[in-house]
Amino acid sequence: MDKDKKLQEIFDNDPLGLLNIKPSTSPVRNEDERLVASFQEINDFYAKNNRAPEQGGGLQEHQLYSRLKSLRENPVKVEILNVHDKYGLLKHEKKQINSLDDILNDDVLGLLGDDSQGLFDLKHVTVSDKERAEADFVARRKPCKDFSKYEQLFKDVQNDISTGKRKLISFKEDNLVEGNFYVHNGVLLLLEKINFTQEETYRDDGTRVRKDGRTRCVFENGTESNMLYRSLAKVLYVNGEVLTKNADEVNYKFAETFSTVNEEDVAAGFIYILKSKSEKQEIKEIQNLYKIGFSTTSVEDRIKNASQEPTYLMAEVRIVMAYKCYNMNPQKFELLVHNFFGAACLNIDITGNDGRRYSPREWFIAPLHIIEQAVKLIESGEVVKYRYDSNREEIIVK
Repeated sequence: MDKDKKLQEIFDNDPLGLLNIKPSTSPVRNEDERLVASFQEINDFYAKNNRAPEQGGGLQEHQLYSRLKSLRENPVKVEILNVHDKYGLLKHEKKQINSLDDILNDDVLGLLGDDSQGLFDLKHVTVSDKERAEADFVARRKPCKDFSKYEQLFKDVQNDISTGKRKLISFKEDNLVEGNFYVHNGVLLLLEKINFTQEETYRDDGTRVRKDGRTRCVFENGTESNMLYRSLAKVLYVNGEVLTKNADEVNYKFAETFSTVNEEDVAAGFIYILKSKSEKQEIKEIQNLYKIGFSTTSVEDRIKNASQEPTYLMAEVRIVMAYKCYNMNPQKFELLVHNFFGAACLNIDITGNDGRRYSPREWFIAPLHIIEQAVKLIESGEVVKYRYDSNREEIIVK
């Protein structure tokens, strides 16, 4: 059987009439006619509702809204449809997109306006405050265009470190101030500016809202960042240190400020000398171990929770002596003590109640009479002329 006969048998054997093709009764539209027809649906909507289709008015209306928006953005289609635009629906000013804010404000589908379904809630991913702060710390860095202003400053600070005029000490939030230098992961940074936009407050339920705002940090590697103040504090707490001021500058300003006391001066607080009552053998066996500190309140109030604070070695303490001071700046006092007794500073790590490790830096190994002499020199301002020789256990002239 030839192929023509075989095909004819197939065509003849069509009991369901599947091969009977009826000619189309609908007129064939060209592309422009289809465009006009689609726009006419929008005109019909306007005629029925006396308004253009809007976003969020139901599925069918939203489709017409999206179609109209697309037509408005196509100059060729607008030109074709102008004669059919009897309601002026195509006369619409096109939005200018020049920034990220313009993109976010042009959210035609409303995807960014509401998070009622918890779109951005991470239910199965745990992100710690540390990780968020570290990400913010790195992500916000960019090249510092005016780094030439700071380059020599960083070199001077590095020289101060190498010559012992500056030291690295444990970070405390009180040290987070404009003009200070810090080290994070081995990179030196300058906190040049803080713009606080949120002050520290307490909500009605007692929740504490801490102060916050953007900073300007300049890094030794030629970058800068505008990370949040709280984020900077977090990363420095985890892996950061603060650099002390230049010792020569501190000593000069201290001598200039504290060499005299008159009737206009105001008592600023107390310098105190403490002895630890710790029962830990590694602390008990240290001879001549004393803490030298400064308090703006009474010493008794300052030490009442000593057993709960790493700075007191997590143990009760005994007050050996206390001195009333004038015009005293606590940070400068700490620097002077560290500069004077630096070689005799106790090197120990203490675990706090929060499980973190701390390195107290106000405990010194020196005879009590030496410490008393040093305190008097600090009060008079003469301390800048002397230093402590830990080997000879003597105060000697520089």
